[in-house]
Amino acid sequence: MSDKQKDFELIEKFLNGDESAFNLLVKRHQEKIYMVARRMLGNHLDADEVVQEVLLVLYKKLNTFKFESAFSTWLYRITMTRSINFLKKRAIKNLLSIFDLKKERSYNQNPAEIIEGKDQFELVEKLLKKLPPKQREVFILKNFENLKYEEISEITGKSIGTLKANYFHSVNKLKELLEKHYEN
Repeated sequence: MSDKQKDFELIEKFLNGDESAFNLLVKRHQEKIYMVARRMLGNHLDADEVVQEVLLVLYKKLNTFKFESAFSTWLYRITMTRSINFLKKRAIKNLLSIFDLKKERSYNQNPAEIIEGKDQFELVEKLLKKLPPKQREVFILKNFENLKYEEISEITGKSIGTLKANYFHSVNKLKELLEKHYEN
């Protein structure tokens, strides 16, 4: 049985009154929800708050799931929307701090290569907070979640062309931010 089928089965059980099916569904997806929110928001407390919001929405609105796409696609969309709304409400994008990490690698590296380095993870998270939410969303889904543009389009409702443009801008912006970081 595929993951998609397992999710559909759990959703149907929950919709038919089996509360334990909801708990199983949450267990299957809670870590992914958290990681997407964590990468979007940059810290544990904010991500934890968004996870709670997503789970509440999931509980209340699971009856609106149409079984047309993978459940994870629907869940990503909810998580991204809640994360972006959280950013807007808290104006995090306007309160970004200047970072003081040591130079460890050359700024000529591709941002995706830097992500590979565990020692650079914190730097990348700080840089990601500097990106506009739409660019950050595409970058995270493409590089951290390894989704294809088609899947990201289904999650976000944006055209593949728009996503490619946002991704292109996110990579260039990250390169620019890395250059500035390593010049200091």
